[in-house]
Amino acid sequence: MAAHTLWLWLLLPPAATVARGEVHPVPVAMVGLAVFALLYLALVAVPVAALVVRPAVHHAGLALLALLGVALAAAYGDAATGWLALLIYVCSAGTVGLLRVSWAFTWVGGSVAAVLVIGAARRLPADGTTQIALITLLAGAMTLAFARVARLVDELRSTQRELARSVVERERLRFAKDLHDLLGHTLSVVVVKAEVVRRLAPTDPLRAAAEAADIERIGRTALTEVREAVTGYREHSFARELDNARSVLADVGITVTVLGTGNLDVDTDDAFGWVLREGVTNVLRHSGASRCDIEVDTDADGSVLTIRDNGVGGRPRFGNGLRGLSERLERTGGTLRVDPAHGGGLLLTVRVPTRTVATVTE
Repeated sequence: MAAHTLWLWLLLPPAATVARGEVHPVPVAMVGLAVFALLYLALVAVPVAALVVRPAVHHAGLALLALLGVALAAAYGDAATGWLALLIYVCSAGTVGLLRVSWAFTWVGGSVAAVLVIGAARRLPADGTTQIALITLLAGAMTLAFARVARLVDELRSTQRELARSVVERERLRFAKDLHDLLGHTLSVVVVKAEVVRRLAPTDPLRAAAEAADIERIGRTALTEVREAVTGYREHSFARELDNARSVLADVGITVTVLGTGNLDVDTDDAFGWVLREGVTNVLRHSGASRCDIEVDTDADGSVLTIRDNGVGGRPRFGNGLRGLSERLERTGGTLRVDPAHGGGLLLTVRVPTRTVATVTE
């Protein structure tokens, strides 16, 4: 929006002719120029700011802008060639607002043709008319390229959000499959034996008691297996999340740099795994970054995980994900901070002191 607003300086020459009284009637020219400028800004704001406006209303506004621009340029063009510059704005607004590329090219061609026809009809200097026509053509091409890049960026962000959602769903499905493989058979056996106990209890209490003891044994075995599985997830969570982060960030074109994974204890590894998952999700969904740096530093005082991106940055906001991580880290004595990074983007820093290990394992 700011780039299109800067073009308003081209309205200074026609405004100067109005101020000097070189056009008649002056009030009509003044009101027409003011309405033209306001209508242009309103039409450009619709696609740039993603305002919700019905296409028919937007296209009617473009038609009105074109008619007003052509009318003003034709009526007052003999005062100065600067009035032809109004068609530059007509060209720019149309190429931003029209979704079909063929329509945008037609709009640009029509704007350039209008400049040449009006210049010839008003017998304006050929060099001035040609210059305005060339600027109109270049403005249309630049605006069309800008609109195309903006749409590609929107598509990329939508793809990043979809990939982030797919990663979460895939992880849930994997965990559900692991639990099914681990407990499905065991629970089926427990159900069958429980039915046997129910049938035998009235007629053969001794055998029913033996079956019940077998159910107890199977249950204890299953509980041990679940604990071992959870321990396995915890011991390898950060390494797994690091591999997932590399893969998904690389898939969306974000360059990943990892420095110093370190030797992490069980609790720190678990905490860093959760933080890395949430941090990478935020990079995918909100940052628009092209680079992400992940660094782990471990010393006698504890371990520090930093996640830095070069995205849009801005004021840090603690959503449910980061708030939950903060509460989880506070229970283990750790801390989490989110600050603007130097050069743009965000810097997420997590510190887990060594003393938390001793506290947890006592």
